[in-house]
Amino acid sequence: MHVDFLGLQAFVAIAEAGSFQQAAVQLHLTQTAISHRIRKLEDALGVRLIARTTRDVTLTEAGHALLPRARRAMQELADSCETVRTHGQRASDWLAFACLPTVAASTIAPLLAECAARHPETHVRVFDSSIPEIAELVESRTAAFGLTVMQGSRGELVAERIGDEPFVLVCAEGHALASQARVPWQRLASESLIRISLPSGNSMTIDDALGPLRESLRWRYEAQHNAMALEMVRGGLGVTVVPRLSVQPATGLRVVTIDAPLITRALAVVTRRDAQLPAREAWARDRLVQLVREALA
Repeated sequence: MHVDFLGLQAFVAIAEAGSFQQAAVQLHLTQTAISHRIRKLEDALGVRLIARTTRDVTLTEAGHALLPRARRAMQELADSCETVRTHGQRASDWLAFACLPTVAASTIAPLLAECAARHPETHVRVFDSSIPEIAELVESRTAAFGLTVMQGSRGELVAERIGDEPFVLVCAEGHALASQARVPWQRLASESLIRISLPSGNSMTIDDALGPLRESLRWRYEAQHNAMALEMVRGGLGVTVVPRLSVQPATGLRVVTIDAPLITRALAVVTRRDAQLPAREAWARDRLVQLVREALA
């Protein structure tokens, strides 16, 4: 249903002022305009809200029921507009960047802690987004830069390769593979595997690298996000394969290197080709790159 905010505004003004004339003065409108808004609102709702007489204005039962909700809706709208106005005035105070959620898990907290120490007055907005969304955020200048997977050149973006992140096996403590330093992909043919949803892109990377070997694997479960897959592993449902930086030290989980073949994805930081980052944004980008490289070492 279409929400008639102008009608609600007129209704609240009439209810609070006690007359069409005073409501019109309050809203800087004519009485004819106020009457038109109320008629339109009542027609849309199919009920009479205001009982008009030559002497006074009173609310109907439906009007009394609507009034507190209308007041609340108008206040929430006013609060939202004030938030947007304040943010617009302070936009330069915000440091905004984008990062893959799987990479953010191990690098963003240290970065934000250092940023708070260096720039205590800075407000930070982190977009933990998908690969296509990160590109769009940086292209639109919503984010100063983005940490993502290396892709081919795209429009106004330039990418700096950071390093290669390996995919690793995650299994539960007590699993037969938990004590191994490394396992070959063929060893996973007998395991119940938990796959991350295909749209993430990681499954396609793995399938392409494995070639015919992928036909021997048994992907029994599928999750939309790494966090859910890891919980399924912790629950003993199987093992999963995820990017290395997405796994934090956690009770009940073990990380094992998978090779033969070793599969990796290239990470990169992207900025606009014409971007001249301010000192604060340039520091944040360079520090994030450094933290990722240290984590991959």
